[in-house]
Amino acid sequence: MPELPDIVVYKEALARRVTGATLRRLRIITPFVLRTVVPPVGAIEGKAVRGVRSLGKRIIIELEGDNFMVLHLMIAGRLRWLPAGTKPPGKLALAAMDFDHGTLVFTEAGTRKRASLHLAQGQGALHAFDMQGLDVLACSVQAFAARLQAENHTLKRALTDPRAFSGIGNAYSDEILHRAMLSPFAHTRDLSKVEVERLFEATRAVLQEWIERLRAQTGGKFPEHVTAFRAEMAVHGKHGQPCPACGAPVQRIVYAENETNYCARCQTGGKILADRSLSRLLKKSWPKSIDELG
Repeated sequence: MPELPDIVVYKEALARRVTGATLRRLRIITPFVLRTVVPPVGAIEGKAVRGVRSLGKRIIIELEGDNFMVLHLMIAGRLRWLPAGTKPPGKLALAAMDFDHGTLVFTEAGTRKRASLHLAQGQGALHAFDMQGLDVLACSVQAFAARLQAENHTLKRALTDPRAFSGIGNAYSDEILHRAMLSPFAHTRDLSKVEVERLFEATRAVLQEWIERLRAQTGGKFPEHVTAFRAEMAVHGKHGQPCPACGAPVQRIVYAENETNYCARCQTGGKILADRSLSRLLKKSWPKSIDELG
């Protein structure tokens, strides 16, 4: 799922291309993607784009008349910018937004269709999409600590809760926790003041570094190859590979459709965290520490 750094780069690329331009036509190619029809599609066609912003992982395209297109990419949704008149790509295309100088295409790979496009009119309607997650890049350490410890959850859950923090998901939470040298299973209210401050600094640093990295990689082009797995990442998607900080093999916990990657030596004092399925299967053979892996 595209997270804050990807959303920022998407948003900036879109703003450069569509701000001030007129939406000539909104083509709904796959009907399920359109979740609301107030205002109706015809009411926003012919309107000029006033700006592009984001609410958490949602991208908001604002049009004149206080109208909004709200795009949620979910896991497999992506955006493409194509020259005017180019046919949208096959079975992937969900919707196409035509401007005089190009077309924004909303796509989604896979068979589980989750990406969504909502049309909204008025600030009140837009507010319904705001999960009230804290913007870590714009808050104080005190505000971060208050939000982090408002409830007692694991750090992994807290960081990825959109009601707690804005735009952080599975991939960057792994990178943040590795940078902060904290276990994904540590509980928020068990952290010392020093650990909270370390997590705050790590969160800001990781997100800002990746925003700058993705900006540099994209240049002035529209973002392509948006993925949660990048070669430069320290631990996310790096199961079995050496930790860049200590060289120990990166560990993995798999659950549902997600996984958590971490370094046992850097983050858990050498302890191998229990994977629900594998540890139950291996029982007494489940290794307790990184040293048992040889």
